Amino acid sequence: MIHLLLVDDHPTLRHGLRALLDTQLDLEVIAEAGGLDDAVAALTAATGEGRAPGVALVDLDLGADAPDGIATLVELVRHAPGLRVIVFSAYDSDADVVRAMEAGAAGYLVKDSAPEQLFRAVRAAAAGQPAFAAPIAARLHDRGRFDEETLTARELEVLTLAATGLSNRELALELLLSEATVKTHLHHAFTKLDASNRQAAIAIALKRGIIRL
Repeated sequence: MIHLLLVDDHPTLRHGLRALLDTQLDLEVIAEAGGLDDAVAALTAATGEGRAPGVALVDLDLGADAPDGIATLVELVRHAPGLRVIVFSAYDSDADVVRAMEAGAAGYLVKDSAPEQLFRAVRAAAAGQPAFAAPIAARLHDRGRFDEETLTARELEVLTLAATGLSNRELALELLLSEATVKTHLHHAFTKLDASNRQAAIAIALKRGIIRL
């Protein structure tokens, strides 16, 4: 079962999205929020109940007087590093998409996406895969940004620590993961950066400013 957190400042839209997602047997919306503070509180409460969300759908525009979706994304991932955040917005300008990617978004969808596309994106994000709408992914590939910018928050964390010289075993102990999981995150990072090994991936990431020491 994939547990979801919804963050949107329009209650009617949240409720409609919740009803749509809850039609899928493997998807369950367990919390919703209208902004950053409520989202963090909902995430903390759900985690305390043993039902930590695996995926969050976060609107980019959360109101003129509130922190935006990017700030909310960053804060949610800080509280739950394993959380996969998909930005779900009415807008898909390159600037907005790149901002979301640079903040560690696992995906980006526009609100007029077909339900099946939304379901696929949520499942892809939960499986650790990029979850970008096809037109957005195509534009980013054309601009040469997609692969290097879509490292997940966890992949960035693992690669950054690897750059300090930690072994896979030490990374696993530091992050409370299995060595197999660490290797999987590193392999995904190598593939996205078109690197053949750890040293090459670290060098590429440092050169492009994807990670910093």
